[in-house]
Amino acid sequence: MDDGSFFGSPVTRLGSIMRELNRVAVTGMGVISPVGNTLKEAWSALLAGRGAAAPITRFDCSEFKTRFACEVKGFDPLKYLDAKEAKTMDLYTQYAMSAAAQAWDDAALNWCGCDRDPFRWGVIFASGIGGINTLQDELVKYARSGSAKPRFSPFMVPKMIANIAAGAIAVKYDLRGMNYATVSACASSSHALIDAMNLIRLGKADVIIAGGSEAPINVTGVGGFGALRALSERNDDPATASRPFDRDRDGFVLGEGAAALIIESLDHAQSRGARIYAELCGGGMTADAFHSTLPHPDGTSVEKAMALALDDAEINPEEIGYINLHATSTPAGDGPEIGAVQRLFKNSLDTLHVSGTKSMTGHLLGGTGALESAITVLSIHKGMIPPTINTVNIDPVLDVRVDLTLGKAVEKNINAAMTNSFGFGGQNATIVFKKI
Repeated sequence: MDDGSFFGSPVTRLGSIMRELNRVAVTGMGVISPVGNTLKEAWSALLAGRGAAAPITRFDCSEFKTRFACEVKGFDPLKYLDAKEAKTMDLYTQYAMSAAAQAWDDAALNWCGCDRDPFRWGVIFASGIGGINTLQDELVKYARSGSAKPRFSPFMVPKMIANIAAGAIAVKYDLRGMNYATVSACASSSHALIDAMNLIRLGKADVIIAGGSEAPINVTGVGGFGALRALSERNDDPATASRPFDRDRDGFVLGEGAAALIIESLDHAQSRGARIYAELCGGGMTADAFHSTLPHPDGTSVEKAMALALDDAEINPEEIGYINLHATSTPAGDGPEIGAVQRLFKNSLDTLHVSGTKSMTGHLLGGTGALESAITVLSIHKGMIPPTINTVNIDPVLDVRVDLTLGKAVEKNINAAMTNSFGFGGQNATIVFKKI
């Protein structure tokens, strides 16, 4: 783009060469979320516009400024793990393992295990925080013990570290290729997916389980984000608290859960007769380089991330039919994103749909990019766009000129779609998917 042509940069030409060799498919997905603990349940809830925000049940938060969140409900790790395994895992790892198990089954990978090279199968699984429940519990137990001697569980560190979910998934499925976690706050799992795409493009792997997981709904998580004044304090009506682009929005709603996607070379997927949801065809990454928690108000880095993703995918802006926005419902965050979208897609605003599904799921932090990627892929696969809920009075300051898909799902044939994720530290990631 720097030389004046949309597809002209050396990086793009290299990307084009790689894609000719290795296109990338999404062949399986799994979800543990506040709106459902399977892909089917979550998708049905999203299309129906059912939000998950409700009073917190995990701990006594009566003295907290925010007393509600989007909790995962009815989760049973023993559906996917034996009791001994589950005991050695933090909740965030239990979520990750469960989502990965669903994705593995969804992609029908069991039968192809006999011929696979385990060193060409890997895991890139993100978390913004990791095992915060384990860390909190161990410190509280030590403080309450009154002992001067350190008394900590030998499982504390392996349960707490942010890469352990990736390691646990690899152990379960004997995946001996690349194995690591990406940590970039709320962009973490989008970065994981982009890494997976590029490694498969380069021929470094055949199959990668990529995604993200988070379990931050505890005293530390709610208290910490509350101290930042980042959370909504609409305790009198939590169900409508996440309201992207509304003039009365006052912060995001904390969520939890995990999503896993099976990312596979298209040739490998076709050779085994896999069902293909969509092609993962582009990624863009930038930094605001502005503030530790606030986005840059002019949105130029957000716009650049989207433009880079389109460039990488060799897709023109007019070809995008849907964007799943980051749309956290914060006073500072919604404006730069919608402004960037309207500048980049200025020639197709009449036909473009966008929505903010965090209005229903809450904000899964490091898991949000993977969950919203799964939603975006299903939008292409099913030809349906989930709505933005709770937005009643669009903030006039934002000058919104694009269809926010308010209140009701929309049926639409979508050939290409994208999703945005932005993290504390100014870390931006955009992913593009298209129909095959």
